[in-house]
Amino acid sequence: MTVIERRQVALVDLLDRLLAGGVVVTGDITLRIADVDLVRIDLNALISSVNEQVPSPWGKLT
Repeated sequence: MTVIERRQVALVDLLDRLLAGGVVVTGDITLRIADVDLVRIDLNALISSVNEQVPSPWGKLT
């Protein structure tokens, strides 16, 4: 086993690293019957942590 194979990262640490830099999720779903597109869904999402350096886009909630 190499060092990389033995290294274990907790799920919380992985999520912390991803949210610190931000994650972009994109996807397309198409429901099709007999080569006829019935429903198409496009997904674009940005998931990021909010702190003083990267403020919330909605401002302060009071």
